[in-house]
Amino acid sequence: MSLADTPEPAPSRARPKSGKPTLRTIADLTGFAVTTVSRALGNAPQISVETRRRVHEVAAEIGYLPDRAAQRLKTGRTNVISVLLDPHEEILGYGISLMHGLAKALKDTPYHLIVTPNFINDSNVDAVRHIVRNGMADGLIFSRTEPFDPRVRLLLENGFPFVTHGRTEFSTPHPYVDYDNFAFAYEATRRLISRGRRKPMIILPPKRMTFTQHLLHGFMTAVREAGVAYEIPDEIDLDCPVEQIRDYMSRRAGKPDAPDGFACGGEVSALATITGMSDHGLTLGIEYDIVAKRTSKLLSQIQPKVETIYEDLTDTGEQMGRVLLARIAGEDAAGLQVLLKPQIGFAEV
Repeated sequence: MSLADTPEPAPSRARPKSGKPTLRTIADLTGFAVTTVSRALGNAPQISVETRRRVHEVAAEIGYLPDRAAQRLKTGRTNVISVLLDPHEEILGYGISLMHGLAKALKDTPYHLIVTPNFINDSNVDAVRHIVRNGMADGLIFSRTEPFDPRVRLLLENGFPFVTHGRTEFSTPHPYVDYDNFAFAYEATRRLISRGRRKPMIILPPKRMTFTQHLLHGFMTAVREAGVAYEIPDEIDLDCPVEQIRDYMSRRAGKPDAPDGFACGGEVSALATITGMSDHGLTLGIEYDIVAKRTSKLLSQIQPKVETIYEDLTDTGEQMGRVLLARIAGEDAAGLQVLLKPQIGFAEV
């Protein structure tokens, strides 16, 4: 045991009956010096692992929370990571899964998550500017990136640590964690063609999104390789309400030369497609097929004939948390770029 670990006599081992727990409270309960407690809570390497474990254990038991204002004055850090969270109605469980992953990455660190709701059709650059100008967080996480996203530009100009769920086209590298949507669209479309579908369709996100181009590129690569007809609707996208997608599919199914294979970027659009097609008596797996991106167990439970390609959003959140922590610690942005591969498990045709 180092000298810093040497316990002081503890006047009391009982938890205080009232009042906010302080460093002195932990010191009284453990017998360590207040300075040792402070260093242990900060995971200082000169404090033994056993001492750090004991201090963290007692702090958790009594509900100790550090004084953020005092910490900020002392260290210049807020110990806060801010998340701009989108509703993502198309992607089931998006927020819950992502936050679960982030929480795993931040476990046993001093950082806390603060969530700011973002809204579809709004880049929320004003919220980003407010966080940066007022020093309200040490790092920022957000999604739904655009090729030249104004939020990314602002953060790069200010040297503010951040990580995006999605890529951009800026020449200056920045941290990101993204799903390989090119690979998803390519493999989904190839699968439809291998099942004998002669005219695949893909429902894309809004055109302003970066990943729209990735999906489109993957889809077009597959149909051109196979030399088949294809269709890309202009009237709907993945941000449309489910009833709008359903109604469009119902109308299209009743017209000549309708698509017979659908690459869907999420479970909601897949279910809307099935409902629209069934309006005309068309049966999934017979007159048409669907390959959809899966983020939950919903489709496998209620529509097992829909083939899926999995995106693990909990892993995405955890990766984003780890990348942001590395960036806050000063690691080079060029080495903090993660592209997650789709998890494909198709059965034999």
